[in-house]
Amino acid sequence: MHSMFTRSLLALVAASLALACGGAVAQASWPTKPMRIVVPYLAGSFTDVAARRVAVELTESLGQSVIVENRTGASGIIGIDAVAKSQPDGYTFLFTENTFTVNPALFPKLPYQPLKDFVPVALLAEAPTAMWARVDLPATDARALVRLAQEKPDSLTFGSGGQGTSSHLAAALFFDKAKIRVIHVPYKGVAGSIAEAVAGRIDFGTSSLASASGQIKAGRLRALGVTGSQRSPLLPNAPTFAEQGFADYDAPIWFGMLAPAGTPAPAVARLQAELAKIMEKPAVRELFNGQGARVMSISSQEFTARMAREIQQWTELVARTGIKVE
Repeated sequence: MHSMFTRSLLALVAASLALACGGAVAQASWPTKPMRIVVPYLAGSFTDVAARRVAVELTESLGQSVIVENRTGASGIIGIDAVAKSQPDGYTFLFTENTFTVNPALFPKLPYQPLKDFVPVALLAEAPTAMWARVDLPATDARALVRLAQEKPDSLTFGSGGQGTSSHLAAALFFDKAKIRVIHVPYKGVAGSIAEAVAGRIDFGTSSLASASGQIKAGRLRALGVTGSQRSPLLPNAPTFAEQGFADYDAPIWFGMLAPAGTPAPAVARLQAELAKIMEKPAVRELFNGQGARVMSISSQEFTARMAREIQQWTELVARTGIKVE
């Protein structure tokens, strides 16, 4: 009886060890099948282009196909939610930008919890937001714009890529900090606001620096300020907000990867290591630099803390200003 019990116990221990070792081997050999990166924005957007370039590099370095899938709609919420609810097995990831932290402020009843339903993989790059004006506006920089707006409250017209978009909130944050009031004119995309400023029909606007840099370089728009701690190589003559005395204002556009909560830690760690190597490749850096984006390298903890700060910042701004999506 005793020997039978011993044999049963040994068999159970052996089975448990085999299972544990099998799991470890499975995680060590990750990935063993194709992976999917979900982009919650339109094909052809820079976020999509960047994700596809990263996917090509990952396919090469991991030895498995990495497929990009566009799941668009509802300000990115549909695609983000699809990843939140996907199997956390290390084969589905989210490639997103800073709309991820804007949405919780504008949509209080999201179908997912941004900080609880995801684990950060990597913040890859950060691009400046630019404020620009029609060339005949009597304001050559952000300080002069503030003075002009203070002299004539509710008279300057400001164009954005749409009500409640990142470009709208980035500007609203500046207006809130500078204590100025302007007239908001939303367009369907920043291209519309840029064209209207070039034509002289609105006074100024905000967008990614890359979206407006062509018109600024051609002399059809004037750069008033760019976010970030240093000037952008894309437009070195454009002053930062910080050097103009607005050191507490920053609203950059970031690009990063997240995974569903519960994704195996070894898979996340391996992906982080591969992404760090990929972002050092000259061709990849060139792609991001072309957008005025600076390649970043921060820890998962820092990425989480940053997202938490941004969600709080945008939520408080929306509460103060009453901004709503259309």
